[in-house]
Order: sequence, then structure tokens, then C-alpha cells
Amino acid sequence: MDATVSKDYARIFEELPDPRQPHLVRHPLASILAIAIMAVICGCESWQEIALWGRYQEEWLKTFLDLPSSIPSHDTFGRLFSRLNPDAFEHWFMRWMQGVVDSSQGRLVAIDGKSIRRSFRRGWDKNYLLRLIST
Repeated sequence: MDATVSKDYARIFEELPDPRQPHLVRHPLASILAIAIMAVICGCESWQEIALWGRYQEEWLKTFLDLPSSIPSHDTFGRLFSRLNPDAFEHWFMRWMQGVVDSSQGRLVAIDGKSIRRSFRRGWDKNYLLRLIST
């Protein structure tokens, strides 16, 4: 997704109620949510991994996200998501995804991949796993 499309859809989250106290906010809500969503799509499974992914991608993220205080820490991600209203987040996430689908004009292709269990050469070397890809 290019930076222009990403910036436009990250703005949808600016309407989501922010559960944080305004005087303690260092990172815009929309930026935290966008980083977390992209990191999870890339395979991150913990707040530490999400924060690390953000730091590795910081230069690129700055091209379309407001990051006045750099990348949030893993604690910031955890605190925010523990306070966020899940129903409100789902509503705004679905709006964002619908916008992505609409802007693609049918050019998106869904790809699913799985590693085939026990298809590696040695127990410690998972580099040569067989993978099954479907569209």
C-alpha cells in the first residue's frame, strides 16, 4: 500500500475514542493503531515484537504517520490496547478495511500460507520447511 492511501485511512482512527488522559498523550492514537495493525499483519505476536518492528520500520512509517515522539514502547502499546473499547475498535477497523478494499478497485489478492508440519531436514533447522500457498 502506498503512503498516500495509508495516510488517508490512518485518519479514520482519529475518530475512535481515545481512552488515555489527554495530558499524558505522547503518541497519536491513529499512529499507534496503524503500527500495531501493520506489525501484526507482518507476523508480530507480542507488544515487544510490535515495538521492535516499529523501530525497524521507523523511517518508512514517518512518511505517512505522525510520530512526534518516535515509536511507542511495548508498554505503551500494551496499556493502550488494554484500555481501548473493543467494540469501538472493531467498528473503526472494519471501516478502515472497507476503505482499503474500495481504494484497491479489485486489485487485492488474498494469499494464505502454511508451513507443513515435520517437513524440515533436522529438528533444529526450520529453514527448509515445505510451504503450501493458496490464493
